[in-house]
Amino acid sequence: MPVKMVAVLGASTVLWILFAVSQAFKIEISPEYKTIAQIGDSMALTCSTTGCESPLFSWRTQIDSPLNAKVRTEGSKSVLTMEPVSFENEHSYLCTATCGSGKLERSIHVDIYSFPKDPEIQFSGPLEVGKPVTVKCLAPDIYPVYRLEIDLFKGDQLMNRQEFSSEEMTKSLETKSLEVTFTPVIEDIGKALVCRAKLHIDQIDSTLKERETVKELQVYISPRNTTISVHPSTRLQEGGAVTMTCSSEGLPAPEIFWGRKLDNEVLQLLSGNAILTLIAMRMEDSGVYVCEGVNLIGRDKAEVELVVQEKPFIVDISPGSQVAAQVGDSVVLTCAAIGCDSPSFSWRTQTDSPLNGVVRNEGAKSTLVLSSVGFEDEHSYLCAVTCLQRTLEKRTQVEVYSFPEDPVIKMSGPLVHGRPVTVNCTVPNVYPFDHLEIELLKGETTLMKKYFLEEMGIKSLETKILETTFIPTIEDTGKSLVCLARLHSGEMESEPKQRQSVQPLYVNVAPKETTIWVSPSPILEEGSPVNLTCSSDGIPAPKILWSRQLNNGELQPLSENTTLTFMSTKRDDSGIYVCEGINEAGISRKSVELIIQVSPKDIQLTVFPSKSVKEGDTVIISCTCGNVPETWIILKKKAKTGDMVLKSVDGSYTIRQAQLQDAGIYECESKTEVGSQLRSLTLDVKGKEHNKDYFSPELLALYCASSLVIPAIGMIVYFARKANMKGSYSLVEAQKSKV
Repeated sequence: MPVKMVAVLGASTVLWILFAVSQAFKIEISPEYKTIAQIGDSMALTCSTTGCESPLFSWRTQIDSPLNAKVRTEGSKSVLTMEPVSFENEHSYLCTATCGSGKLERSIHVDIYSFPKDPEIQFSGPLEVGKPVTVKCLAPDIYPVYRLEIDLFKGDQLMNRQEFSSEEMTKSLETKSLEVTFTPVIEDIGKALVCRAKLHIDQIDSTLKERETVKELQVYISPRNTTISVHPSTRLQEGGAVTMTCSSEGLPAPEIFWGRKLDNEVLQLLSGNAILTLIAMRMEDSGVYVCEGVNLIGRDKAEVELVVQEKPFIVDISPGSQVAAQVGDSVVLTCAAIGCDSPSFSWRTQTDSPLNGVVRNEGAKSTLVLSSVGFEDEHSYLCAVTCLQRTLEKRTQVEVYSFPEDPVIKMSGPLVHGRPVTVNCTVPNVYPFDHLEIELLKGETTLMKKYFLEEMGIKSLETKILETTFIPTIEDTGKSLVCLARLHSGEMESEPKQRQSVQPLYVNVAPKETTIWVSPSPILEEGSPVNLTCSSDGIPAPKILWSRQLNNGELQPLSENTTLTFMSTKRDDSGIYVCEGINEAGISRKSVELIIQVSPKDIQLTVFPSKSVKEGDTVIISCTCGNVPETWIILKKKAKTGDMVLKSVDGSYTIRQAQLQDAGIYECESKTEVGSQLRSLTLDVKGKEHNKDYFSPELLALYCASSLVIPAIGMIVYFARKANMKGSYSLVEAQKSKV
C-alpha cells in the first residue's frame, strides 16, 4: 500500500509541473488571424511570447514560399516587416516560438489589394448641345479585378453600372473602364457627372473600398447670329473715326476677331476685341471689314463695307510762336493736325542742329519734350505734318533764360548811425545777363540803378552784383532796403520778369554818454557800503559790463548788472573800476577810482635815548602809525605862542645838541581823510652842571637863527613834496606832512 501511494504521488507531481509549464509559456500574433494590405504600402506582423525569457522565433509561409520580408527579433518579440507589399506577400504566415523543450506556433493570413487612385472621367470631345458624345470612366491599377464595381451618374440619374466578377483572376494590376454615350441638352448645364468605383476587399466580412470622381458638365453651343453695328456711319471723311461693334451668340460666349479683306481675299487680322475703333481714317482704309465669333465648338462671321472720302487739314503749334524757357525747366511743344486724324509728324531745328528732345506721337498730336532745357535748346523748331500726300509745316522760337533765385542783399557790417556801410545786391545764375537791370532802393528812394545792356551776350550763367555805399542815420530805422532785379525778355513778353528781396533796416547807435554814479562817495571808510551805478545810451540798448583794472592794465570782469554793489568795503577794494556800455555798434567806457580809507590806529610816539636828556645830547623823536600806509604824520611842539610844526623825515625829528629851550611838550598827529589820532610826550632837557649861570651871547644868536631857518627849510621841503604828488599845493594844508 505505501508503494502504490508513492507512485501515485510521483505521477501527480509530474503532471502538475507539465501543467504549470503549459500555462506559463504562451504565444500571440498581431494582427490576429487575418489582415489586408494595399500593394505598395508597408505591413508589419508582430509575434510575441509570455512566460519565457529568451524564446527562439522562426517565420515561414504555409506553402514554404520565400518570405519577401525582413525579420527583426528583440527579446520576447519578433517583427516581420513587408515593405513594400507586393503580390508575393499574399500568403498565410506562421510564427514558431521555442522555449526550452516547449514549442508553440501561430498563423495569420495576409490578403492584398490595389485601389490607389480616384477614377478618371474622359470625354470623346466637347459637349455640344444636340451632338452625341461618349464618356468613359476608368479605374486604374486595380487588384483583384473580379471584386470591382463601377457606377456612372449624371446628376441623380444612374447612366450605367458594371460588375467585373466574371473576370478571370490574375495576379496583376489592371485598368477597367465603363463607357456611356449620350446627347447633351441645354438642361445639362450645371449638372455633375459622377464616376464611382467600389472594390470589395473581403467578401467574408464585407470590407469595401470606394472612390469617386465628380466633374461638372460644361455644355457648349456653336457661335450663331453674328451681327455688326457701325457708328457714326459706313461712309466717312478722311481723318475721321469709326467704331464698329460685333456681337455673336454661343456657349461659351464666342471670342470676337476683326479682320479686313485684302485684294487677294486674304483676311488681315486687326483686333481681338468686340469693339473696333479706327481713327485718322485715310482713303486707302476703305474696304470690307469682317467680324468672326469663335469658341471651342465652331465659328460664325459677318461683314461690313467702309467708304473713306478725302478731307482738308491745318497745322497748329502750342504754346505759341515764341516760347520762353528757363534753364533746367521742362518745355513741351505740341503740334496738332486739325482735319487729319491720322497724320505723320516730324520735328527739326531751323539750323538742322541735333534735336535734344523726346518726340511722342499720339493720334493727331505730336509732342516734343525738352527736359532740363539748356543753352543748346535755344532754336527755332519746325513741325512738319503729312496727311495723305500733303505736308504742312509750322514754326516756333524757343528762347532760353535763367532767373532762378531772388536777389541776395549783403552788407559790409552792421548799420551804425553815421558810419558808412557798403551794400551789394547779388543776382545769381542769370542768362542772358545783357538783358538784366538791377535797382537798389532805400524806402522809396533809389540809391543806385544799373543796366547790363552794354555787356556782350555770352551763353553762360553769370552772377551780377550792384554795389553802393551810404551813410545810415537813425531816421532809416523802419525803412526797407529793396533790391529789385528785372530780366527783359526782348520781344517775347511785354513785361519783364522781376524778382526782389526786401531787408528791413535797423540802424544801431554806438554807446555814448556812459555815466557812473557812486553812492555815497568814491572815498569811503572801510566797512561802509557803496553802490556804483552805470548808464549808457545807444541803439540797441547797450549791455553794461563792470570790470576792475588790474595793476598790469588788464580788465577783470565783475558783473553785467547796471549796479555794482559792495555791502561792506575793505581796504583791498580800493582801485579803478571800469564800466563799459556794449552793443553791436561799439563800446563806450567810463572809469572811477574807489578809495577805501582806514582811520589811524596804533599810533606810537617815542623819544631816543629817553624823555630826560642833557643839554648837548642828540635826541630823536619818532611817530609811527602801524595799520595805515597812507597817513599824514604831523610833529608839533606845543608853545604858549602857538604850536610849531617840526620838519620830520618819515615821522622822525632829530634834535642835535639839545638845548634847554628844546624841552617841552611834543605832539604827534596821525591824520587821514576819515579821521585822526593824537599822542604827546614831555621832553626834559637838563643844563650842564658847570658854569651853570653862564649863557654865551653868540650861542643865543646862533640858536635864534637856527630856530628860524630850520622851520623854513622844513616848510619848503613839504611844499615841494605836495607839488610833486598833486601838481599843486594849498596854503591851508601847508602844515601837513604826508608820509
